[in-house]
Amino acid sequence: MFKQKPLAAAVSMAVMSLATLPAVAQNQNTNPPDTAVPVQQVQVTGIRGSLQRSLSVKKDATANVEVISAEDVGKMPDKNLADSLQRLAGVAVRTDYDEAEKVSMRGTNPDMALIIFNGHTVSGGDWYVADQGSSSRSTSLSLMPSHVLQQAVVYKTSQANIVDGGLAGTVNVTTRRPLSAKEKVSGVISVGAAYADLPGRWGPDMNGSVTWKNDAGTFGVLASLFKEKRFVRRDSVSRFAYGTNSGWDVINTSTMLGITDASLAGTGYKAADLNGVRLPGSMSSEFVESVRDRQGGMLSLQFKPNRDLDVVLTGFHSEMGADNHGRLTSSAIYSMLLGKNQPLGSTVATAANTNSNGQRVYAQIRNPVIVNEKTVYGHDLKVLKAADIVFPDGTTPQYVGNSEGFFRDGAEATSAFLDLDAKYRVNDDLTVKTLLSTTRGVGSTKLDQGLTLARYGTGISYALGGLHDAPYVKYHNAGSNRPGLNADGSGYTIVDRAASGVRTVDREWSGQFDAEYRLDRGLFKSLESGVRFADHERTSGRRGPAFRNGISVDATTGKVTSNTPTPTTGWAPYPGDFGDGLGGGWWDNSGFTYTRDATKEYIAANTKVTSPEWERRVNTEIDMKERQAAAYLMANLEGDRWGGNFGLRYSRTKTEANIATPTPAGACQRTEPGKPAVPCPAYPGAITTAGNGAAYFDNTVFNPNGTVVYYLKPVSRTYEKWLPSMNLRYELDKEQILRFGASRTIGRQNYNILGSGFGTPTCDANGCRVTGPNPDMRPLISDNLDLSYAWYFGARSVVAVSAFHSKIDGYVKTGATGTSTVDLVDPRDLTVKTFAINTASQQGAKISGLELQYEQPIGNTGFGFTSNVSRAKTKVDDGRPMVGASEWAGNLGLYFENDKLSTRLVANYRGEYVNSTTAPSPTANSQGQSVINGVAMPTAPTYADAVTTLAFSLNYYVTKNIELAFSANNLTNAKRAQYRYSEEEQQKLDVSGRQYYLNLRYKF
Repeated sequence: MFKQKPLAAAVSMAVMSLATLPAVAQNQNTNPPDTAVPVQQVQVTGIRGSLQRSLSVKKDATANVEVISAEDVGKMPDKNLADSLQRLAGVAVRTDYDEAEKVSMRGTNPDMALIIFNGHTVSGGDWYVADQGSSSRSTSLSLMPSHVLQQAVVYKTSQANIVDGGLAGTVNVTTRRPLSAKEKVSGVISVGAAYADLPGRWGPDMNGSVTWKNDAGTFGVLASLFKEKRFVRRDSVSRFAYGTNSGWDVINTSTMLGITDASLAGTGYKAADLNGVRLPGSMSSEFVESVRDRQGGMLSLQFKPNRDLDVVLTGFHSEMGADNHGRLTSSAIYSMLLGKNQPLGSTVATAANTNSNGQRVYAQIRNPVIVNEKTVYGHDLKVLKAADIVFPDGTTPQYVGNSEGFFRDGAEATSAFLDLDAKYRVNDDLTVKTLLSTTRGVGSTKLDQGLTLARYGTGISYALGGLHDAPYVKYHNAGSNRPGLNADGSGYTIVDRAASGVRTVDREWSGQFDAEYRLDRGLFKSLESGVRFADHERTSGRRGPAFRNGISVDATTGKVTSNTPTPTTGWAPYPGDFGDGLGGGWWDNSGFTYTRDATKEYIAANTKVTSPEWERRVNTEIDMKERQAAAYLMANLEGDRWGGNFGLRYSRTKTEANIATPTPAGACQRTEPGKPAVPCPAYPGAITTAGNGAAYFDNTVFNPNGTVVYYLKPVSRTYEKWLPSMNLRYELDKEQILRFGASRTIGRQNYNILGSGFGTPTCDANGCRVTGPNPDMRPLISDNLDLSYAWYFGARSVVAVSAFHSKIDGYVKTGATGTSTVDLVDPRDLTVKTFAINTASQQGAKISGLELQYEQPIGNTGFGFTSNVSRAKTKVDDGRPMVGASEWAGNLGLYFENDKLSTRLVANYRGEYVNSTTAPSPTANSQGQSVINGVAMPTAPTYADAVTTLAFSLNYYVTKNIELAFSANNLTNAKRAQYRYSEEEQQKLDVSGRQYYLNLRYKF
């Protein structure tokens, strides 16, 4: 009878050679430790072999795990590790554009899952400018091609010898090792192309690897290179716009004076009937083009002179260029109804009013269509589904919307690591291991630059359809979609431009030492212990050039008064097929934007060189260090039909943040670029050389008191946690296994919650508030229970069910007004006042769920299927939904394989989830109440609706060594929809098209 070693040893040996699993086992009765038992094997390859190996590791594990092997990934239509992981029960992904990027587990958001490579964390950069500045802890897997892995083990239950930080679970990805190869020299070369049907463009898709080992099998080298390029496009309709026009709000006839009984004549409504009705602030279309140019490689050296010593050095580097060009055409319904003419959507009392022939005018609502909705909180509301939002007849063109185009030049992300993994068997009873690693990731955008134009006309008509259909949209007397004003005042004029770059650097070095001592005393088989230390650093910030001249807007009329001509060349219309995949019948899908080159030329001509220090925007900066230390002790148990482990892990976290803090107005003077730094005696650390976005125009006297001056305030906190864990595994018989797990896990807060700067100061009748960090935020702690049953009723066959429950302490509650204050300038009267800090606080949350898994070959036909479904119910103390939590997720895969052909069709489903807080920043005030028709309800979050995607792969073996591979993702061109209070309030709808890959592989 064969019995497995403790899980840590089993997994490490499985990584080294999945094809030789008997080497993991030992004969307890007749064989000394680590002596391989000769077993005659029938080698099963392809999909069937990979499924068999994955299920073998899952079956032998003490903890509740899911496993993907390298061969399994090779037969999947997967391009990165997130694509592969989403096939597993209880795992969901966040998809940006057409590629899965962030992994979440068991109904949580990606920040609560820890992804490690070869046992250590990996720093990674994000390619998109908003993500680069967010400082989330979630790992973007867009930089990790799927073919670099040997195996990925998803730990759903924790144990003491796993790196802490995975509140909901941990994914350990192990990369390939050279001595696992069977031949002295072997490798694969894959040459092909990727085609995206929405942009209609091809890109190269190439990778290759070679493995060599000496005749003795004691030293080996593995080298791998990849270069993969895809073109990306996304077509969208949304409610995104400028100012208060963005999103949804309610009708208020006391401020929207154009809504009268007379304007509603013949509709059956009175003006009072429309009060409190929800209406969209805008009708917008978005068009984005981008590229994913990923390249890099991996080098692994392995030295194993005997059975006692095994040393592996692995280096990995990946970089991805992702320049992206976003365009927006939006309306300004809310501004129109309020009679406001400010060309960037401001509707505050001081904003410019509409003016036609010397009279202020307000847009009217004509032909309203009102429907009832039931909100996600159970309240009854009304929604204005269709209407004509028009100014009275004879009105001259007024502000009706905007057009913008932003080109993110030099957008890129990199991720790299170097690790040294050594394992030494001191004697038959003691084995020691050490792991040293360093990792660095960068996400940067050289220049996020663009132009914004205001549009003038007399109205807009719209009609919202279903959640998954584009709305009907028509502009009135607004001119054609091209830059420039017409003689009657309709059309477009430039009103704003912006340029800045962002750079985020994440780095860590870590070291750990582990030892396992064999006991074989009764139930105790071995003891494991270890220590780990990690030094982590995160820096982030924006920089931006100074503009030569400003754009002045008349405070009364809202019209541009400065000499800023609107370029009428260098623009291009949206493509003729824009929005074809969005449905909805006829709608205005026209739009324009300046080309990339024209945008770059305009910004370059209108900005000037100052100094690197002046370009700093200190209030955007994050400067944090985090030191983690841990120690653990774990006992491995084994009985006649059962095994397990129990242990205790000690975790210590010390954070040091330099928080950008504003000095009081007048306390410090700013330094003009190129001049010696002006000291600030009151605040010796004040950064007076940074411009922080202050104007520095040509031929203008420098103002040393232009904007806020910041200093960096150091804050340090230390937290210590004890994390017990227990896993039990009981064999009902050889095929049926029962597992139970109990653990306490830790999750650290996002960097921007702990160390971001202050922003958005606001004063009103209730006082002054400002958003800011909360360095006192404790790590999240989760107490977890897991019970699972698995029946391995045949080769490559399993039926499994898992029930789990997690109780979380420390879940983020955003926007709470704390007791901390800071002195800032009141933007209304420019006097210094005390501001209460709106920041994050903490609360409790719970997750309970069930997972089902069923996979089986269909007789001897070559066909088979894999399937899983999971449900996770979440509950947060304040009653609001948990961000990123999908209640339902599932997969269904069908495969066929014979000696010449291997093919797979996989459907992936993810249920709806909250994809953001109600404000972009976790420190912003999103905990407020909205009072609608006298009913107070929580402010509406944004939901991503459920989506199903379909992927396909086909591998044809021309010869033993030559393989033709074809795969396709997003075959149904799935629409991704978002909504607010209910599906009646469509927020966004987009499509990104299908992607096809064709490769010729040569194996040797």
